Amino acid sequence: MTITAAADGSALGNPGPAGWAWYIDEDTWRAGGWPHGTNNMGELKAVLDLLEATAVDADQHLHILCDSQYVINSVTKWMPGWKRKGWRKKDGKPVMNVELLQSIDRALAGRSVEFEWVKGHAGHAMNEAADRRANAAATAFSKGRDPEVGPGYRAGSGASVPVPASRTAPPASAPAASASAAPEPEDLFAYFAPEPEPAPAPAAAPRRASAASAPTPIAPATSELDEVTQRELALLTDLVRAQPSRAAQLLHPDFTEIGASGRAWTREEILASLGPVPGTTASDLIADALAPDVVLVRYRTEDRSGGAVRTVLRSSVWVRHQGQWLLRHHQGTPARP
Repeated sequence: MTITAAADGSALGNPGPAGWAWYIDEDTWRAGGWPHGTNNMGELKAVLDLLEATAVDADQHLHILCDSQYVINSVTKWMPGWKRKGWRKKDGKPVMNVELLQSIDRALAGRSVEFEWVKGHAGHAMNEAADRRANAAATAFSKGRDPEVGPGYRAGSGASVPVPASRTAPPASAPAASASAAPEPEDLFAYFAPEPEPAPAPAAAPRRASAASAPTPIAPATSELDEVTQRELALLTDLVRAQPSRAAQLLHPDFTEIGASGRAWTREEILASLGPVPGTTASDLIADALAPDVVLVRYRTEDRSGGAVRTVLRSSVWVRHQGQWLLRHHQGTPARP
């Protein structure tokens, strides 16, 4: 089933009094804004608020109608590269509206989301409805008044229609929690299961709009920081974790880890207990060059395999060893609630 909604932003003067809105139907919409902002801020905030409002129905596919190529390209094309570069563009300059983009990235985790571009001010009923509400919010702020915020979203209130098979894959079902369920992994590599026989790489599945999952480790790197972050994320993939010999190629001979449980691990102990970590995603990656041959990678992981979300803050030190980037040390720290 699908929730279809239009999202739009508006700014008077750009920058100036700004508004945003998303619209599903006359009984299901929401708007807001700021006394001073840009049109792009409004477009992004409309998408973010829509994602957050519909999270109560996260098992349903979300179809977002958007007239902003900036928003669609940011989320579906540019965001993975920005994340690898520490939320910086190719020229090294900081990404604009980074806080909104990072919040959208987090809100997309685990969701089945599709963006469709529609031409603005061209008579599209839902787009026009969202545009009127965003503009009304901007106008209200320009006059020093509070905008009309709308009725919001209630569980099950989205318009639901069958999802065409060619447009999206159904979201994966979360595993049911039970008393006999396997314990959650405490450390990046510590998923205690017998080492499986090598298996062929799984067939590529359709990807959602935001690439929250780890990329294929053979993806070409465009810089040394890209190469290091791709190697870090490769260690979360089943392809690598199901075959310790692959992981061994990424670990320094003197590798050590202090896991989220507080336990210290050696390279041999890690490889002996290595196994897949289903339900784990990585986000908010920042890579910093500490020295010509040393890179620090910081990020967070979310593990949903046990039913509840478990967030761990992670940091890794990569060094260039005999011409290759190898992981020298990793540490995980449970995030505070």
